[in-house]
Amino acid sequence: MFAAERRQLILEMVRANGAVSLRELARVVQTSEVTVRRDVRALEAEGLLDRRHGGAVLPGGFTRESGFPQKSHLATAEKTAIADLAAGLVEEGEAVVVGAGTTTQELARRLARVPGLTVVTNSLLVAQALAHANRVEVVMTGGTLRGSNYALVGSGAEQSLQGLRVSRAFLSGSGLTAERGLSTSNMLSASVDRALVQAAAEVVVLADHTKLGTDTMFQTVPTDVITRLVTDEPPAHDERAATELQALADQGVQIAVAGPGAGSGSGSGGAVGADGGPAVRPSPRLGPGGGGHAPGRGAEEGMPLPGQRRAHPQGPGGGPQLRGTVPLVEQQGGGRVADLAPRRR
Repeated sequence: MFAAERRQLILEMVRANGAVSLRELARVVQTSEVTVRRDVRALEAEGLLDRRHGGAVLPGGFTRESGFPQKSHLATAEKTAIADLAAGLVEEGEAVVVGAGTTTQELARRLARVPGLTVVTNSLLVAQALAHANRVEVVMTGGTLRGSNYALVGSGAEQSLQGLRVSRAFLSGSGLTAERGLSTSNMLSASVDRALVQAAAEVVVLADHTKLGTDTMFQTVPTDVITRLVTDEPPAHDERAATELQALADQGVQIAVAGPGAGSGSGSGGAVGADGGPAVRPSPRLGPGGGGHAPGRGAEEGMPLPGQRRAHPQGPGGGPQLRGTVPLVEQQGGGRVADLAPRRR
C-alpha cells in the first residue's frame, strides 16, 4: 500500500471513530507502528488530525464520541484483559453500579457468576449481559434511551439514583487525564455518570491505554474522587502514557495494569487483597515491558498491595524510577499492579 493510500485510510478511521490507537491503525493498514507514526505526523502537519498518547484524534483538542458499533471493535483485547482484572474486585453479596460502555459491558459478562451480586446500571448492554444470570439481581435506572450507546440518560435516570448507596462504581469514559480525571463527550452521559459516582463508596475507572492523556468536553469523575484505575499495559514506546500513569499515582489513584490473558474470564471474582483489590502474589519485579525477570525486590520483600505507598519509586534495578517506565508487580490472574508511588515534591 502506498503512503498516500495509507494516510487516506488512517484519516478515514480517525474521522469515523474520533480516536484510534497506533496499534489499531497499524493492524488495519497492515504495516508497522513506526510507519504509522510517521504517517500520523505527516497528517498532523497538514492539520488533518492531532497526535495523542499512542494514537490519533480529530483536530481541535477534544475528541467527539464514537458510536457503539465503532467502539466495540476498538482495543478489544485490551478491554477483555481489563474486564478480567476488574472482575477480581467484586465479592459475593456486594452491590455495585456499572456505567455504560463497551469495557463495562465486558465486565458485566464476567460478573454473571458472582453469587448474590446486585448490579445497578443505566446500560441496556450491561443489563443484557446479566439477563440470564440467575444469582445476580439487576436494577435498571429510569431515563430516556440514548441510542448511540444504549444507555438511559436524563433526569429520570439521575432521580432514580438518589438515596442509593453501593460499595463500588465501575465507570468508563472517552478520556482520562491526571489534571481533569475521567471525561466524556456527551453532556447527558456525563450527568448520569456523576450521579452513579455519588451512589458509590469508591470509584473504579476502566480505561485502556489509548484513553490516557485524552481530554474530552465534559468531566465525569475528578481525579481526587477516583479510587482505582484498571488499565492495560501501554506499548514500550509510549512514554507519555507512562508519564500520565505516574501523574495519576502522584494524586493517590491506585493503578492495576492488566496483561494479556489476565484473569480467568469466569467472573468468579478472583483473588482479593487486603484492601479489597486484586491480591498480589510474591514475584520479582518485572521490567518496563512487563516481560522477563529484572533485578529488584519481590513482593515477598515488602512489595505494597494496591493502596499502599512506598516512600521512593524505584526502577527495575532498584534505583530511582525513570520517567516513561511503568514498573509492574505480577498478581494472581495474570494482571499486574503498577508499582508507582507519589513523587516527592
